[in-house]
Amino acid sequence: MIEDFAIKVENISKKFSTSSKDGKNKTHEFYVIDNATFEINKGETIGIIGKNGSGKTTLLRIISGIYIPDKGKIEVYGKIAPLLQIGVGFYNDVSAIENIFLYGLLLGIKKVNMKKRIKDIIEFAELEEFQNMKLKHYSSGMKARLAFSTALQVEPDILLVDEILSVGDIGFRKKSFDAFMKFKNENKTILLTSHNLGTVKELCDRVIWMNKGKIEAIGNPDDIIKQYKANAHN
Repeated sequence: MIEDFAIKVENISKKFSTSSKDGKNKTHEFYVIDNATFEINKGETIGIIGKNGSGKTTLLRIISGIYIPDKGKIEVYGKIAPLLQIGVGFYNDVSAIENIFLYGLLLGIKKVNMKKRIKDIIEFAELEEFQNMKLKHYSSGMKARLAFSTALQVEPDILLVDEILSVGDIGFRKKSFDAFMKFKNENKTILLTSHNLGTVKELCDRVIWMNKGKIEAIGNPDDIIKQYKANAHN
């Protein structure tokens, strides 16, 4: 039944264009996502693996609504919080607090409700001394802490995570992992990309292996990771 699904992706494709370097100003189109189809159940944690450039981040951006597919259909059941890249959805010329309000607005959360969560977000991110500083002065680690903390506090149904568990210092990574596991144990839906296959194997119920925009295989983490490693040089 539909209510059992968190995400349904049906035959989606996305093309990008590049310009030639021969001075003739020709453009070349290529598929970043090529006819992808899959379903994710509510409460599943799904890992997406593949080499750099295989389409992992683009796929998450399509699911989040940042990119529109050229063809195909996506259905999402629940509120999504995207953690796709450090600082995506944030604005460098305003403060952390202003960015928290803007992020909430993007997720459809009223300002009055976000205001109640400001203190917890700032404290979790360990940014009390820098909450009024413009983000352009933040380090990448500070932006990552703010992004992760904000996403967790808005209590989404679906969390999209693009390598962000690997950023920050050791203490913050431990705290982020604990918060991530709490989210997982609450039976929320998670899609994560990672080059750390051990993490994927430990956390995920199923794995999607992507290669050059295509989905090569979907299934049990042990089986898919074994296939991926066997084809790593292809």
